[in-house]
Amino acid sequence: MVKLTLRRGKEESLLRRHPWIFSGAIHSTDGTPEEGDVVDVYTASGEFIARGHCGIGSIAVRVLTFDPDEAIDQSFWNRRIREAYGVRQALGLTTSAETTCYRLVHGEGDNLPGLVIDVYGTTAVMQAHSVGMYLVREQIAQALRHVYGERLTAVYDKSAGTIPPKSGIETVDGYLWRAEGAAADETVLEGGNRFRANWEDGQKTGFFIDQRENRALVARYARGRRVLNTFCYTGGFSVYAMQGGALLVDSVDSSARAVELATGNMELNLPAPADGFTHREIASDALEFVRNMPSDAYDLVILDPPAFAKHHKVLGNALQGYKRLNAAAMSKMPAGSILFTFSCSQAVSREQFRTAVFSAAAIAGRRVRILHQLTQPADHPVNIYHPEGEYLKGLVLYVE
Repeated sequence: MVKLTLRRGKEESLLRRHPWIFSGAIHSTDGTPEEGDVVDVYTASGEFIARGHCGIGSIAVRVLTFDPDEAIDQSFWNRRIREAYGVRQALGLTTSAETTCYRLVHGEGDNLPGLVIDVYGTTAVMQAHSVGMYLVREQIAQALRHVYGERLTAVYDKSAGTIPPKSGIETVDGYLWRAEGAAADETVLEGGNRFRANWEDGQKTGFFIDQRENRALVARYARGRRVLNTFCYTGGFSVYAMQGGALLVDSVDSSARAVELATGNMELNLPAPADGFTHREIASDALEFVRNMPSDAYDLVILDPPAFAKHHKVLGNALQGYKRLNAAAMSKMPAGSILFTFSCSQAVSREQFRTAVFSAAAIAGRRVRILHQLTQPADHPVNIYHPEGEYLKGLVLYVE
């Protein structure tokens, strides 16, 4: 096995169990590793400290184990998937009658850096965010079948859009295993609401599972309100607002296909229009829509944009983007309105996001109160040694 030796003093973060080793920490390499190979890492004094997947770029190694006796074989993958399953079992997700979609593996949060697995009913959808995880996708599929048994009917790999472009690996999404008659999409339940999950053609793994608890909170505030759901994608927030008793819900997304999906999910949950209820789908740039919407048109607004900053180099522009978007919304909302606003950018800290939103309130000349500070749900756990895993930030504001 290839051996990497750290520069003196660079083992401190690993002693604190941080799962990343940066390229600048590497002193020497014994052997010629290919990207994705399993490598052993030693301190400058020659002591074993970690074993993980080798990478090209700033993150040189994603640590899989700190135990020198733990081999990275099929038993390893079976064990880690079983451990992740145990956490979701403790959360009540694996047997819930009201929620049949959840995240099974959340990268570093489940001690499997570079791997995401979402479960939709009887289908597991995986995304490899590192070459190392992509190369062992078959073993991961075997581990899933080992843990779930007959409850699983398919394992789908959706890594084509997540493998680092510099790797040079050509990837094609497709099934790693599929039982005869398994569906290409599935209607799943979330909090008793029905959603169509399409892992073959949809964004991410097919649905945005990480807003489950925050959508439920929208339902609590929606009764009697006129709701604007921007960047709506498949309309998750819209469905919950409707179920919560909203008078009006407008779903806005730049993608015409997305707003069609939102309407489809509305129809799954409310086949016939309820008395006094209206849902409208609007294909439009969300920021432009918010800037041009009539004042006082909505008294509950949801701002859930895609990541404005995927890395720190564009952090400044991202914070300006959050500031402009929130200022535009606040300036048009009547007194007594509720604003749900989010950032899913890992590069943006909780404090930076809050500062951007508060700056937006000052620009709009509005007084606001924080009602809730939101984050990702428990099936997206944060490794205590890897705080960077807390990527979803949200605020619920009362706008005076």
